Amino acid sequence: MDTPVRSGSIVILDSGGQYAHLIGNRVRRLGAFSEIRVAETPAKDLKGAAGIILSGGPQSVYDKGSPQMDNGIFDLGVPVLGICYGHQWVAHALGGEVKPGKKKEYGHADIDVTEPGSPLFRGLPLRFGVWMSHGDEVVRLPEGFKRTALSETCRIAAMADEERKIFGVQFHLEVTHTQHGMEMLKRFVDLCVPAPWAIESYAKHIGEALREEVKDRKVFMLVSGGVDSTVAFTLLNEVLGKERVQGLLVDTGLMRKDEVKKIEEAFVPLGITNLHIEDASEEFFRNLDGVIDPEQKRNRIGITFLEVQKDVSLKLGLKMEDGWMLGQGTIYPDTIETGGTKHADHIKTHHNRVEAVAKMIEAGLVVEPLKDLYKDEVRKLGEELGLPHDLVWRHPFPGPGLGVRILCAEEESLPEEIGTIDLPHAVLPVRSVGVQGDGRTYRHAVALFAPDRHVSDVHRRMATSIPNTVPAFNRVLRCTSHQAPPPFVFTPGSITRERADLLREADNVVDEELRRGGLYETTWQFPVVLLPFGTKKGGQSVVLRPVESQEAMTANAAPLPDALVDRMTDRILGIPGIDMVFLDLTSKPPATIEWE
Repeated sequence: MDTPVRSGSIVILDSGGQYAHLIGNRVRRLGAFSEIRVAETPAKDLKGAAGIILSGGPQSVYDKGSPQMDNGIFDLGVPVLGICYGHQWVAHALGGEVKPGKKKEYGHADIDVTEPGSPLFRGLPLRFGVWMSHGDEVVRLPEGFKRTALSETCRIAAMADEERKIFGVQFHLEVTHTQHGMEMLKRFVDLCVPAPWAIESYAKHIGEALREEVKDRKVFMLVSGGVDSTVAFTLLNEVLGKERVQGLLVDTGLMRKDEVKKIEEAFVPLGITNLHIEDASEEFFRNLDGVIDPEQKRNRIGITFLEVQKDVSLKLGLKMEDGWMLGQGTIYPDTIETGGTKHADHIKTHHNRVEAVAKMIEAGLVVEPLKDLYKDEVRKLGEELGLPHDLVWRHPFPGPGLGVRILCAEEESLPEEIGTIDLPHAVLPVRSVGVQGDGRTYRHAVALFAPDRHVSDVHRRMATSIPNTVPAFNRVLRCTSHQAPPPFVFTPGSITRERADLLREADNVVDEELRRGGLYETTWQFPVVLLPFGTKKGGQSVVLRPVESQEAMTANAAPLPDALVDRMTDRILGIPGIDMVFLDLTSKPPATIEWE
């Protein structure tokens, strides 16, 4: 993009970090218009901006091909804030020094403010918690800068040239898990003196954009029944009218217990009658037979969705050449985690971002009303549209359903080196996806054991320290079914109806117990994962993954009452075929919310 920026806007230069759009979202919440541009945007195209924010990114400032901003931004006379990679790039560009850290920091860290009078920190506590995700660090300040904060691992966690209003923070102040993050961001925004801006109505704003994009065409919408696709489908119906929208709900065989029936019943009071339900479970299980690799699995699921959609289109007489488009409930995390923006690392391919869908997007045949929104914004939009509370606040559920929560493997996998861990533990013989330093990892999980089932403060601290210090691991679990590590018996396998039914029952136990305990709405999401090993041949293990989050880009492992964990564990162990139960204690980063 080489057009001038909107006068008075705050521009985020995107270095491929997972949170570039999150920064933009936060700035808009503070009442300033924000734009996102590629990192290499020339400084001349940024004239008129009220301020500039440099996002994080997965690369090192010294890597060949790493994002390099135009040094002319420092001559524009507007405040500049570097976050994570942006912080390192500011130091590097202005004569400081960046090196690989002796320890990497992922997740929670405490910082000590060394310059309490500095604009970003003025009036804040001298010590508070922040969210880190980095391997490199600034080791020497540029001329004119002073250190404003440090952490135990990072000696220059923040810096400032107050005269030129140039700031850098190693942590991610834009995420909800950084204490006082919005206060710091607001102070920067206030320094910029931006033009005021606010969205009066999400529905009106997005509706106008939809009419412009779709024009006189019609939309065939894939509906999963989750929050995103439900809101997108309802929005399309309202903006375009039912006669121009056809919904399709595909029963993949990978949905939750009684899910199809519940979704169908939920749409009745909404007056939605343009929804076709197709049972394609046999087709999905057939196409997933023997598939082990997580990426291949996601691709197979995405491609099968499209094949079913084409078959149903023919059955219903809907043809692209007759002016039909494909509609999806894609939200921004789906795009960024698939490497959908320049410089972004490929974390995982979402089923709605497989190659076939990407080609349709390029051809202008796909409409995604929510593609620039985060989950909290989608919920707000759903409420504006008048959707029932229970629908809007359903737990997020992946489009591929239980397919990405059933881990598959041909043989057990163990790391060569695991370092030293001082508590009784066992390395799980499978790997899962993580995100560390804005990059994708595919590493092992380690499970901690103790005489009782309960999670201690020591366990939670180790859930942070182990991935930061032991490269082999990106997850830490607590075994709730066994006091000491038993011999693991690995069972090779891919996705089958039998394994899906097993996980469906365990998932239903969790759902029932959460509601019984009154914790369903206070727990943001609760994936339940099936692992291909147990204590006997053919046995399986279940992982409980409760998380706290707002927009899925960062998350904490949600604490649960001991009694609730006990009930879940006992009931799940009562399901024939399940031998062990674990509780995932890992934040995001270093782990993703889902295991695949």
